[in-house]
Amino acid sequence: MNFIDGVLVAFFLFFLGSVLGWCLEVVFRRFFSAKRWINPGFLTGPYLPLYGFGVAGLFAISLLPIHTGMKWLDAIIIIAIMGVVMTVIEYIAGLIFIKGMKIKLWDYSDRWGNVQGIICPLFSLFWLVISAAFYFIMNKPVLDAVVWFVHHIEFAFVVGTVFGVFLVDLGHSLHLATKIKRFAEEHEVVVHYEKLKEEIRSRLDDAKEKASFLFPFKSLTALKEELTERREKFSVARKKAKKSLEAEGENVQPSEPQTGETAPQKVEPQVKETALPTGEPQKGETVPPEQKDEQ
Repeated sequence: MNFIDGVLVAFFLFFLGSVLGWCLEVVFRRFFSAKRWINPGFLTGPYLPLYGFGVAGLFAISLLPIHTGMKWLDAIIIIAIMGVVMTVIEYIAGLIFIKGMKIKLWDYSDRWGNVQGIICPLFSLFWLVISAAFYFIMNKPVLDAVVWFVHHIEFAFVVGTVFGVFLVDLGHSLHLATKIKRFAEEHEVVVHYEKLKEEIRSRLDDAKEKASFLFPFKSLTALKEELTERREKFSVARKKAKKSLEAEGENVQPSEPQTGETAPQKVEPQVKETALPTGEPQKGETVPPEQKDEQ
């Protein structure tokens, strides 16, 4: 296989993995997370680049010359490497979008042991399961597909056409992401991409309007207005939290001083004394001579 064929095979594996990954995510969102049909990922078309890079990487790892003399140990080593590589790819992709685009494509912040909400042990375990499935089930069909592709190189025209559509889609999605990034930088937030999609879909459902599957950001109002309304909700929530804290502070009763603490001094009210026009002189006052003579 020459260099050109190798590049074409890499593209073929990339698009194969991207499409399969997109199908997997659509099903996952429909039956496990969002409970509805939502177009997943950053792009509009039916492909997720994360899975594309993953399948290309898994295929390359499966070709590693690991021979310990025990097939079961070889399989464990290769699957472990696959799982680690997939977790690293997920982390790098998530970090690029958060730091560069101010967008969070997924969020594991509520998962145990997560790192910056990008990766977590649970989904690393899922990557291990997917790696094992690829090694034992999908590796042979993928290898057969690559061999067929190499012997039918004219199919490269189809791959090139799909790649052209992919570039157009990428340009459209980056233009959309630029708007979201500008809003995020102005308000110093990170936008949850999938939650924004779900919010728009819910509003369309409430308004009895048909939502677009391929264009999930198409709504009744402009994208900036949708983002602004989400921001206003966050601001209201913070104000409510602030008011709640103030109310709690007002209800706090003074407690007895603890050991080693100085009790606050009680301040007596100061009463201003006024001189009496008649009567006995007050203590500390000087009696005028006229009053002495009268006395």
